[in-house]
Amino acid sequence: MYAMWRLQVALCTVSVLLSLSSGESKARSCSEVRQAYNVKGFSLVNVPHQEISGEHLRVCPQGFTCCTSEMEDKLNQQSKVEFENLVEGSSHTMRTTFVARHKKFDEFFLELLDNSEKSLNSMFTKTYGKLYMQNSEVFQDLFTELKRYYTGGNVNLEEMLNDFWSRLLERMFQLLNSQYHFTDDYLECVSKYTDQLKPFGDVPRKLKAQVTRAFIAARTFVQGLMVGREVANRVAKVNVVPACVRALTKMLYCPYCRGMPGLKPCHNYCHNVMRGCLANQADLDAEWNLFIDAMLLVADRLEGPFNIEAVIDPVDIKISEAIMTMQDNSMQVSAKVFQGCGQPKPSGIGRSTRGISDVFSTRFRPYAPEERPTTAAGTSLERLRVVWRTMQHSVIDIKGKLKESKRFWSNLPDDICAKGNLTESDEEQCWNSHTKGRYFPEVVKEGLTNQLNNPEVDVDITRPDTLIRQQIMALRVMTNKLKNAYNGNDIYFQDSSDEGSSSGSGSGCSDGCTTEFVFVGTEAPVIGADRSDERAAAAAAGNTLACGPSLLLVMVALTLPLCVMQTQRR
Repeated sequence: MYAMWRLQVALCTVSVLLSLSSGESKARSCSEVRQAYNVKGFSLVNVPHQEISGEHLRVCPQGFTCCTSEMEDKLNQQSKVEFENLVEGSSHTMRTTFVARHKKFDEFFLELLDNSEKSLNSMFTKTYGKLYMQNSEVFQDLFTELKRYYTGGNVNLEEMLNDFWSRLLERMFQLLNSQYHFTDDYLECVSKYTDQLKPFGDVPRKLKAQVTRAFIAARTFVQGLMVGREVANRVAKVNVVPACVRALTKMLYCPYCRGMPGLKPCHNYCHNVMRGCLANQADLDAEWNLFIDAMLLVADRLEGPFNIEAVIDPVDIKISEAIMTMQDNSMQVSAKVFQGCGQPKPSGIGRSTRGISDVFSTRFRPYAPEERPTTAAGTSLERLRVVWRTMQHSVIDIKGKLKESKRFWSNLPDDICAKGNLTESDEEQCWNSHTKGRYFPEVVKEGLTNQLNNPEVDVDITRPDTLIRQQIMALRVMTNKLKNAYNGNDIYFQDSSDEGSSSGSGSGCSDGCTTEFVFVGTEAPVIGADRSDERAAAAAAGNTLACGPSLLLVMVALTLPLCVMQTQRR
């Protein structure tokens, strides 16, 4: 009887074990994992159909698993690729904004400059005829140098404008004293009297102030757009360190190994992982925000209060008035030059029968609407207005996009971990790094130093990312230049190969360089960076704008033709 009872117990035990084994076999099927793994583009060869022992796993929990070592390695690499794509995708709109706005602003400004040159050439040809055409290279060189400055050439605006007026004085002096022969040395002596005699009146001083402020602001602004683009592009190509890859794999793909491929990570869990992986990017945010603020300041200068009908004295009229002043004062100017440089030798020809004085006394009158010149490219006054209004709208558009990009880098983890996209909104039904359930650790703050206690990513806070520090330095240099441009000043970019050069009124590029900014190649100090120059620039910026003219008014004065002179003369 006892033996029979023992046999029954044994049979029942075996039956129960078989039943449990059958139930567990169904619960541990890896069919969903195989399907999800295959959708990722991986081969199903050697992928288990049922869970296996997980002692071989190095990242995911080592219980029963659907992952082999080879699968874990592939998912490790997949995590890295997906994270890089997430960062690039999240920053795509902001990066393309800088690219597109840089291109538009550049095109508009250069078109305005071309139109201004065409307007001057057309009007001076009609007014001064052959005399202008024989000396047109003086004016062509002026616009060539202005374009070269704007596109990054090594041009000192003040020196270039001084040289223009000196050359114009030499040409005018010869034309007004054509009965004499002048050597090169004598003409050089004549040019030295430009400042002392002021043969062109106050026009050179006023034009210099307006042109330098306008061009410094425009060039610096377009360089700032390009710097923002380059910094964003470089930072978006994130350097994914091994500790970050491990954390990403654990968050994104360890649910696969646990047989739950559709389970998304908890929101706060994602935050800790992303703040650990993007700690260096977050440190860029402070300098990035200062850079954006400085860009907005210069944009305000470029935008400015503007009324086309109230604009007077375009550049061609200003130069013509200077010529008139020189002609009116030619006797006094010539006498003082002869006194200082000596009496020149007669040429033996005498004054031209053409009547130089008569030519120059032809006042630069405004054209009637039907006479208004149109260039070969079809550019008329209305076209200039259209281009200028488009440029105005472009600046307004750029300002809006710049404001949207503030705090971009510190907000990047939020953008990536947006609920319903990468993470699960139900905090009880999400992956918490071990299983399905609530995630309890607190979310750490952004930035490298705050990652010391990050529970998900082992971040070495003593080793900042070199590339990020270089971009911080690039932004710092550009911000300083923008603040100076806001106040009408230009400074050199300091090149790592030229420690001695730091400031001046010219460009920071060498001859032939474009608006492409050469980034500082030295690593920024990690701690205790001196910000005194920025504080001083910010303080100065707060005190100077109120007294200066709108840069848009200046640029319109450089680009619009003459019709408004009629209003002035009425």
